[in-house]
Amino acid sequence: MESRLQVSIVQPAERMAGLPEQFFAKLVGKANARIAQGRDVINLGQGNPDRPTPPHIVAKLQEAAANPLYHKYPPFSGYSFLKEAVALRYKEDYGVELDPATEVAILFGGKTGLVEISQCLLNPGDICLVPDPGYPDYWSGVALAGASMSFMPLREENGFLPDLKAIPRDVADKAKLMFMNYPNNPTGAVATPAFYEECVSFARENSVVMASDFAYGAIGFDGKRPVSFLQTPGAKEVGVEFYTLSKSYNMAGWRVGFALGNANVVALINLIQDHYYCSLFGGIQEAAALALSGPQDCVSELNEVYESRRDALYEALAEIGWRAEKPGGSFFCWLPVPEGYTSERFADKLLQEADVVVAPGVGFGSNGEGYVRLGLLSDENRLREAIARIGRLGLFC
Repeated sequence: MESRLQVSIVQPAERMAGLPEQFFAKLVGKANARIAQGRDVINLGQGNPDRPTPPHIVAKLQEAAANPLYHKYPPFSGYSFLKEAVALRYKEDYGVELDPATEVAILFGGKTGLVEISQCLLNPGDICLVPDPGYPDYWSGVALAGASMSFMPLREENGFLPDLKAIPRDVADKAKLMFMNYPNNPTGAVATPAFYEECVSFARENSVVMASDFAYGAIGFDGKRPVSFLQTPGAKEVGVEFYTLSKSYNMAGWRVGFALGNANVVALINLIQDHYYCSLFGGIQEAAALALSGPQDCVSELNEVYESRRDALYEALAEIGWRAEKPGGSFFCWLPVPEGYTSERFADKLLQEADVVVAPGVGFGSNGEGYVRLGLLSDENRLREAIARIGRLGLFC
């Protein structure tokens, strides 16, 4: 009786019902069920870096953990030395000047900031412009804010860049926030300086805040460094960029990210975080500062690993007749499904008949239908083995 009573009085807030389904939780569930049957599953469906954090960063955390200063609460907005370190990295890598005191917010991972910015800027009835396909957690922040989304299609014929001129006038008038993400998850596309200039003009003309998700900013191929939105003239007047150490330094579990750029937006993010958190553990902040300000060989070496994996994967794809364009950045490959399959049905077939996990494109939005996403997050032998297994299904003859 008591347990029934406890259940009956719990009435979730309406905002909980409005949250999108956690697509990757469903994907992991399917993979784990297969693994539980004793199958040798190759999981290329997630975006979790497979290599360890560089040893010098780990050693700094071990040393810093013994500092009694860090056993106390850190400053609410984080230590200044970490903000200075990320400003230094942007200056050296992109030629971008940032004021550590007013143009840098420390985040519990980039994902947190991508959710928080919608809560900071959007009211019910406002519109957020969202890429389709795109990272599903953009949707989560918009849902929590009670706002609406208008999707910007990313199509192969346009290099998976949105056509800003195609956004309807009435939508642009009501929009307050716009997400961009290059190098792109899930397509692996990269942005150009000219495209970002167009974004700044659109944001100015329509009073829209630009949110650039630069999570894969360190991963660019064929000798080309990805472009930061903040390199664009006027960028800081209209938006912020979200940067993370998760991919650049294999620090996904450390949860270190930043919002960089427009001082007003940075102040709002710091304010909302004052009500949620008391910043990151100081030892992690010190190690993160070393990652950013110390030698960057580990970043360039990691980039080389991903490029080598990309090339090995595409050689294997060519051998089985699976044709697709190579990505220009990120550690993802965006591949068309065979004729006659939906993305989810194709992904299910690969799991059930080849023990290979891929992410169905429809999980990233309706315009992701017809594709699957593969991650370059296994060594070259495992990547080749995964494609060989798929090839034995005879789907691309």
